[in-house]
Amino acid sequence: MKKSGILNRHLSGALAQLGHTDLVVVCDVGLPIPEGPTVVDLAFRTGVPSFAEVLTGLLEELEVEGAVAAAEVGRANPDCAALLDGHFPGLELVPHEDLKALTRQARLVVRTGEARPYANVVLRCGVPF
Repeated sequence: MKKSGILNRHLSGALAQLGHTDLVVVCDVGLPIPEGPTVVDLAFRTGVPSFAEVLTGLLEELEVEGAVAAAEVGRANPDCAALLDGHFPGLELVPHEDLKALTRQARLVVRTGEARPYANVVLRCGVPF
């Protein structure tokens, strides 16, 4: 049995299957999830787990070379915008509709319990060398 890191077997297994340039979406409860990508739904109750908790845990295990978020996050959810800016100095901002379209290319979607608007990010997997 794992004693540290991500313990959810579905999420841990999905992360192990990712490769360079694969897209991973970390999203709030409201983002529409298209058919196609593997979905690991962690939402338990409103706000649980939070976007910040899930993103932080994923970043401890994933090598990320880029990230994309909705441009609207800065106005509608300043706390989330600050979190994303802190993790991703080169964060690309696109209109929310473009972000939703980008989710169709994702290999994995991780749904959180976050209920604040625009708490979504698309991560592009990198390599650790």
